[in-house]
Amino acid sequence: MYDAKAARMLTRYNAWSNKIWYAALAALPEIEPTRSRPSLFKNMVHTMNHIYIIDLIWQAHLEGRDHGLAARNTPDHPSLSELTLKHHELNTWFVYWSDQQTDDSMADRRPVVLIGGNRVIMSKGEMLLHLYQHTGYHRGFVGDMFYQIPDLRPPVTDLPVFLREVPQNY
Repeated sequence: MYDAKAARMLTRYNAWSNKIWYAALAALPEIEPTRSRPSLFKNMVHTMNHIYIIDLIWQAHLEGRDHGLAARNTPDHPSLSELTLKHHELNTWFVYWSDQQTDDSMADRRPVVLIGGNRVIMSKGEMLLHLYQHTGYHRGFVGDMFYQIPDLRPPVTDLPVFLREVPQNY
């Protein structure tokens, strides 16, 4: 279920989706991505920052190291351009990481300590699946904020669109 080929597809799908979302944010009028909105993470960029911070945490879990973070987001967020670059670099790491995986390594189970202190044992495949579901869930928050801007719609990053637009040579 969580084989190496699926890992390569998920990391590439996530990197592609993030690229589309960051481009959509950059195309908005300058004030919109950081405009305060009724949402859990204040604005679009802070929501994307939360996704980035969680990605950092799960990168550490996949590497079997401590992430050193005590919260799921930062009090403030970097600029959209800085966050775009940082997240792109992290997405590149995930793609590279997935290229190094085998079916056996994806089944490797290890203990994980979550931010709240709870512990769970997860395979690398389960970690990666959680990471993508988390990212998609919170990009939905950003999509909702897009609908709060008259005459704008969020980008479309459905899996069939990715599979149609990106060569599947992994």
